[in-house]
Amino acid sequence: MICILLVAGHGTVLETEIKNDDTGLYGHLAAVPKALLPGIGGKKILDFWWEMVNMRQLFTEVYLVTNADKYKHYERWATANDFPVENIVNDGSTTLEDQMGAVADLELVIRSQKLQDDIVVIAGDMMCADQNFDIAQVIGFFKSKPGELIIYYELEEGERSSSRGIVEVSPESHRITRFVEKPEEGLTASRLASVVFYCIQKNTLCCMSDFLSLQPKTTSRTFGHFWEWCINEKHLDVFGMKLPTGFQLIGQVGLSDYTKWLAHYSSKKHGNSAKPITCRSYARVGLMGNPSDGFNGKTIAMTISNFWAEVTLVESQALSLVPHPLNDPTEFGSLQDLFCISRREGYLGGLRLLQATCKKFYQFCSKQGIALTKQNFTLKYDTNIPRQVGLAGSSAIISATLKCLMKFYNITDDDLPKPVRANFILSVETDELFITAGLQDRVVQVYEGLVYMDFSKLLMDEQGHGNYVSMDMSSLPPFWLAYLSDPSDSGRIHSNIRQRWLNGEHEVVEAMKSFSELTDQAKSAIQDRDWTRLAQLMNENFELRRSVYTDGCLGPGNLKMVDLARQFGSAVKLPGSGGAVVGLILDQDKLVSPPCIAVNFTHLFMYEDEGSKPHNSIEN
Repeated sequence: MICILLVAGHGTVLETEIKNDDTGLYGHLAAVPKALLPGIGGKKILDFWWEMVNMRQLFTEVYLVTNADKYKHYERWATANDFPVENIVNDGSTTLEDQMGAVADLELVIRSQKLQDDIVVIAGDMMCADQNFDIAQVIGFFKSKPGELIIYYELEEGERSSSRGIVEVSPESHRITRFVEKPEEGLTASRLASVVFYCIQKNTLCCMSDFLSLQPKTTSRTFGHFWEWCINEKHLDVFGMKLPTGFQLIGQVGLSDYTKWLAHYSSKKHGNSAKPITCRSYARVGLMGNPSDGFNGKTIAMTISNFWAEVTLVESQALSLVPHPLNDPTEFGSLQDLFCISRREGYLGGLRLLQATCKKFYQFCSKQGIALTKQNFTLKYDTNIPRQVGLAGSSAIISATLKCLMKFYNITDDDLPKPVRANFILSVETDELFITAGLQDRVVQVYEGLVYMDFSKLLMDEQGHGNYVSMDMSSLPPFWLAYLSDPSDSGRIHSNIRQRWLNGEHEVVEAMKSFSELTDQAKSAIQDRDWTRLAQLMNENFELRRSVYTDGCLGPGNLKMVDLARQFGSAVKLPGSGGAVVGLILDQDKLVSPPCIAVNFTHLFMYEDEGSKPHNSIEN
């Protein structure tokens, strides 16, 4: 593959304003080509691009095309930066009036050097807000697509689309369906701006001479007009890849714009690297319908704020995942201590969740055409969600890690919408870690609050996710939650139900349909504030689950908690896969404090709604 850096433009506006500046601040930059002006961190703009593409494992050759007026500047730069001087191509122009145009300059290099390979084209006078994106990821995405590749980014607030080439991109195929060069207001709703950073297949290079023959005026020989012609008229397959960072082509900008963007990008870089990113995700309580989320059913669940997983990300030289001192122990007081901890908590802590999320995140972004920056970080986590009691502790750690990664890499909700985010979290668990799980927990942890979820097969097949509706929780009655202090692995409670369901066993199929019906009735009860009916439905949900999974699968600990709750006249059900119960007691006189009801194998909490929070809060 060949890389070509374009620096042949005549920056007359910027050069003139530097020359005429009377502040004395920029006199040393007089006559300096715009690509050799200081960029972020004091490094020349071109230095950044040369360092990025000077990789023999990616590019067999790198060429630079400039004009006769600035040739000597770039020759001197080349000798100082170990750039092959023989790879500098001079287009012969000396003024703005006799310049060839960007596409003609590229075609000159291809023709004069007899290039017959895929090429990467980059404007060498383009400032990039983030100096560390991974060009290998860009090349990998290009090679995975049957066409050309245009890099784009989302315009920042204040940037006008009328000053840029705007692309409209299919989110499913990543194909660019339309290219509009400097559109008038209202012509397109897109805020995705292309930059002079392209990957072009060798078979398409011949199109440039065809385009140039149609454009006798050099002012029309721009890449904006070229891509309009290729995409809108020739209907070539051109794909888009998003870089979650900003770009500014110095081009014909003046001194004030140059200094403004340089200061803006420099301040962003300084501010981003200094701030740790901390995100939380909360435990989940399934109120109705579970476990039908894994069987194309319907559920209602909510997050509770007293139990959470918290992940902190800090930029660092090396990528490091920090073990949790309690959940990822590597030192023990004795062999007996190791035995007791392993028997109670198992062998799998949270570190694997961080690692699997990072691996899946990179894989997702590469596949979705999002080029990430080459920044390293340190991740650490903390959690107070009780382990192995079915309160979605694992997915909470994954969800919080994903939030941190999205913030760190500037990934937006448009890049990773909430429904897709829930699918992503589930895939980390099921595909990477082989954890038995359904979508419910991941959806409610992404949306937060009280959420109604419909996972019908038709919806899942048509749109790749269910329908998720946030519900008003301001009037919910107090619920209580109890969990076992020494549970078994909650994943075991799924038993062989999935295989029986896949086999079409009538009892299981009908049970999952019944869970869905109970969920719809519970939704109505909540909307009507009919708490007596909601309590009845919670009991029915448990009994239906018991009939399908059997007492042997539910286990004596779960059954004993249910029996205790019913002795106090409380509705009760399992909020997750096992190890905990959630209850609703309508007689408030029977809702006593935890020390009066808790027994030696359970912990009990009461929780009720706090209207200002997006999830319920447990009250001790």
